[in-house]
Amino acid sequence: MTSGSDDYRDAGLGFPHDFVLGSATASYQIEGAWDEDGRGPSIWDTFSKTPGRVVNGDTGDVASDHYHRLDEDLDVMKNLGLEAYRFSISWPRIQPSGKGPINAAGIDFYSRLVDGLLARGIRPIATLYHWDLPQPLEDAGGWPNRDTAFRFAEYAAIVGEALGDRVHTWTTLNEPWCSAYLGYAAGAHAPGRSSGADALAAVHHLNLGHGLALQALRSVVSNNAQFSVTLNFHVIRPGSIGSDEAVRRIDALANRAFTGPMLRGAYPDDLIDDTRKITDWSFVLPGDLETINQPIDILGVNYYSTTTVQMWDGRKARQTADGHKDAGGTPWPGSEMVEFIQQPGPYTSMGWNIAPEGLEDLLLDLHRQFPAQPLMITENGAAFEDELVEGAVHDVKRIDYLRRHFTAAHRAMQRGVDLRGYLVWSLMDNFEWAYGYTKRFGIVYVDYTTLKRTVKDSGHWFSELVQSRRIPE
Repeated sequence: MTSGSDDYRDAGLGFPHDFVLGSATASYQIEGAWDEDGRGPSIWDTFSKTPGRVVNGDTGDVASDHYHRLDEDLDVMKNLGLEAYRFSISWPRIQPSGKGPINAAGIDFYSRLVDGLLARGIRPIATLYHWDLPQPLEDAGGWPNRDTAFRFAEYAAIVGEALGDRVHTWTTLNEPWCSAYLGYAAGAHAPGRSSGADALAAVHHLNLGHGLALQALRSVVSNNAQFSVTLNFHVIRPGSIGSDEAVRRIDALANRAFTGPMLRGAYPDDLIDDTRKITDWSFVLPGDLETINQPIDILGVNYYSTTTVQMWDGRKARQTADGHKDAGGTPWPGSEMVEFIQQPGPYTSMGWNIAPEGLEDLLLDLHRQFPAQPLMITENGAAFEDELVEGAVHDVKRIDYLRRHFTAAHRAMQRGVDLRGYLVWSLMDNFEWAYGYTKRFGIVYVDYTTLKRTVKDSGHWFSELVQSRRIPE
C-alpha cells in the first residue's frame, strides 16, 4: 500500500505514444430525446418520473441534448484532441421493448456517431449497457430474471452486427455493482427495488449477460476489435473493530462477486457463505460459470474514492456513509453489520474523498491479482461547484484532482502495471442519476437553459496533456 505521504502533484511526467487518452459519457445522462424516433422507455425514465426518487424531480428527458447536437459535440471532442471516446448505447433506442423488432432510427444514430468519431480520428469505445434497461424487461422481472441475460445477448448481436466493422473496443457492462446493488437492494437507483435476494440474482444474471454478450459479439464483429468490461472497484481501508472481517465481506460483495466469475470462473466461497441466509444461489446453473469466464482484452477500471469499513459493535448508532444516496435499503446484502466510516477530506461535491493514492493502490492490486490482464482507467473525475463567469469556467479544483490522479496512474505504470489508457469522466456536464442536475462532472460546461457548451479550464488542461503526452506544469 502506498503511504499517501506526498501530494501526487507531479508535473512533466510523460505517457507513451500508444497510451490512449480520452473521455467518456453515458446515453441516459447526455442524450435526451427520450421518446423520439422510436425510442422506448427505460427504467431510468420510469424512476426519474417517480416523485421523490431524483433531486428536484429532474429527469433525463432533455439531459445535455446530445441526440440533437451530435455534430457539435463531435467537433468539441476533436478540438480537445481526444484520442478515444467511450459512449454507451441506449438499449431501448435499439429495441424499444427489449426484444424483438429493431428500431432502425436508433441504429442510425449510433452509426452516425461512430462514423463521426472515425472521421475525426477518435477511437470509438462502445458500452452496451450503462443502466438504461428497457422498461418492458423490468416489468418481466428485470435483471433478477434469468431471461434478461439472454435478451441482452440478442441485443449485443444486433448492435455488433450493425457497428462491428467500425467500433474499436466493445464493453459489455458498466459498473454492474451499481446495477445490481443500488438498483435492486438499496433502491437508490432504477428500478428502485429493495431486496437482497433480487440483488444477488441480478449480480449473477449481469455476469451471465456479460459472458453471453461477449460470445454474441465475437460471432458477428468483423474487424479486429477488443473486448472488455468496466467495473467500479471499491478500494477498501480497515477501520478499527473487526476490520479484517469487514474488509473481506465488502470486498467479496463489491469486487470479487464480479472478478471471481469473470476472470477466475468461480464465485468466492466466502461470498456464498456470507449470503446463504438471503439466497441459496440456485440461480447459478450448470455451464453458467464457463459462459461468464470469457477472455477479455481490457479490464476497465472506474475509480473515484476510497472506503473505510469496520464491524459494528452494537454500542452506538451504526454509520452507513458508503458514499451513495440513501434510499432506505442497503447495497450490502448479508453484511448489514458492516459500518462505513467517514473518510478524511478534502471532498468533491459528491462528498467523496479525494485520494489519488487509492488509484495507485488499486492498479497495483489488480496487477498482482491478474498479472496478465491489461487495464484501462475507463472513468475517473470529480464533481465540483462550477460557475460560468464571463464565458469561462475556472475549475482549479478539478485540474488539481486530475493532475494528482494522472500522477497516480503514471506511478503505477512505473511499477509494472500494464495500463493502456485513461478516460476522464465526464466529457460534459450531465444528468447525475439520483442527484439530477445538481452535480457537474464535465470538462465541458453545459448551460442547462441554453444548452450551450463551454470548455472548462480543466478541458483545456486535459487537451494540453493529450497533445504533449505529459502532465502539464
